[in-house]
Amino acid sequence: MTQDLDNRRPLKVRDAAFARGMARRMAEAKVDPDLVSATGVAFAALGAALIMAAGALDGWLLRAAAFLLAAACIQARLLCNLLDGLVAVEHGRGGSAGPIWNELPDRAADVLLLAGAGYGVQSAGIHGAAAVGWIAAVLAVLTAYVRELGRGLGQPADFSGPMAKQQRMATLTALCLVSMFEPQWRGRGVVLLCGLVVIAAGSLVTVIRRTRNLARGLRG
Repeated sequence: MTQDLDNRRPLKVRDAAFARGMARRMAEAKVDPDLVSATGVAFAALGAALIMAAGALDGWLLRAAAFLLAAACIQARLLCNLLDGLVAVEHGRGGSAGPIWNELPDRAADVLLLAGAGYGVQSAGIHGAAAVGWIAAVLAVLTAYVRELGRGLGQPADFSGPMAKQQRMATLTALCLVSMFEPQWRGRGVVLLCGLVVIAAGSLVTVIRRTRNLARGLRG
């Protein structure tokens, strides 16, 4: 990842001592930031597989464990997204292919987790839920597309929400944690389905908002 400071998401956690310390140790160990980005995709794939498996599991304990591990994988994906930039920019270990690794793995991770969540709900017995997951995934990719379109047109990167990446993943993490207890009220997949609808709707609002901001910037 190269030092593309204009395309860095503003994150307070970037200044946290634990993040700085982890990034420093990784840089000292000569860890390639592109490898960290790829690891984030691996966590997303594992999280998606766990959500899909959880939908088909009957035992409460196994189902809860799958959702808990999925939530952990989502957060691990975000941690990788944080650390790859810190290692690349603050410690100068970015390479020429850095901008590719900065964007493409994120899009793949979004699709894996959101589409995977849709299939997880469908495996729980709610037909058509996979389509909802795919709609949420496509809209998530569109939020990033509009941001990058703006940059290509000479505008600053727009990270506005309400469903930017951090908000999408925080919502999905919360959905997994709540879904752990869904059998207590005899629910099965409803929490995750409703959450995917919220993510899709919020992402659509984000696409519209960023597009309007871009049009306003071009007029200005």
